[in-house]
Amino acid sequence: MARAETYRRLGSWSLATLLFLGLGGAGFLVFMMVMPLASHSGPPPVLDPAEVESLGHLKRHLGKLAGEIGPRNIFNAGSLERAAAYLEQGFGGLGYEPRRQAYRVNGAWAKGAPGREITVANIIAEKKGASNPGEIVIIGAHYDSVRFSPGADDNVSGVAALLELARILAGDPLPRTLRFIAFVNEEAPFFTTGQMGSQLHAARAAEAGEMITAMFSIETIGYFSSRAGSQRYPAPFSYFYPDRGDFIGFVGNLASRRLVRASVAAFRRRARFPSEGVAAPGFIPGVGWSDHASFWKYGIPALMVTDTAPFRNPHYHRPSDTPERIDYASIARIVTGLAAVIRQAAGGEQG
Repeated sequence: MARAETYRRLGSWSLATLLFLGLGGAGFLVFMMVMPLASHSGPPPVLDPAEVESLGHLKRHLGKLAGEIGPRNIFNAGSLERAAAYLEQGFGGLGYEPRRQAYRVNGAWAKGAPGREITVANIIAEKKGASNPGEIVIIGAHYDSVRFSPGADDNVSGVAALLELARILAGDPLPRTLRFIAFVNEEAPFFTTGQMGSQLHAARAAEAGEMITAMFSIETIGYFSSRAGSQRYPAPFSYFYPDRGDFIGFVGNLASRRLVRASVAAFRRRARFPSEGVAAPGFIPGVGWSDHASFWKYGIPALMVTDTAPFRNPHYHRPSDTPERIDYASIARIVTGLAAVIRQAAGGEQG
């Protein structure tokens, strides 16, 4: 009898434990994935006049950087410099005073790279805040590509959006300072190292005691598919998100959850484009795979806006990542929503 009673109690305890763990796990998934408001659904609407204008600018930037200049990295140092000059001219033509955050890198240890130091640079343009200029919102996108790819989606799509956002927001009297940064050296062989442009910038900003309130990394936003099964995910997200790659994602770590949710809400209030969001542990594959992760170590809320890159785009990091594969109309719609997101983050109108 005593043994049977013990087994009964153990069984009850085990069931209660499993139920508790199951409910806890479900609660954690809700905490990570449930976002405010509803995503846009249905056929995409006709572009409005502002989006049509954006589409033209986006095509021009992609044609120049991915079409004419091509692969941009230390293996193609001349093209990397041409891209930097184009970005300086682009920001300058919008009325900004761009500056270079230059530094030296040595590619001798990377197979096929120059066996000497070369100078690379982040390209920075700022719009000072009207009332709280010491509070800074960073909008960034890396302009380098992997060695043999023109990088139309990864990441000229993001750089083109960066320039277009700088144009759209140039005249807005926003309380906080907007800092637009085209980062260098996001790709291999520099990814996650101190020679990554975003890591260098984040470290120097921290040393200077700058107050960065939010950081947005625009990373691969130009490839979409409505085909069933076109979207993949790291476990366990495939059970909860769409299997069609027709949405834009907002991705942050757990510490950036408030920024992710506020950004998704602002985007959904303004944009006419499907969106998903997640605030997940940074160790999950894909969550920290861009420049936003460089800011997490300094306690700065940061997220990535992305089409999910290798989880969707079959041309990721390939020579076939070319401008003709880009969905320009979708980027134009996304830029409309991102402008609202940034205005909100900078203390302006609610998206």
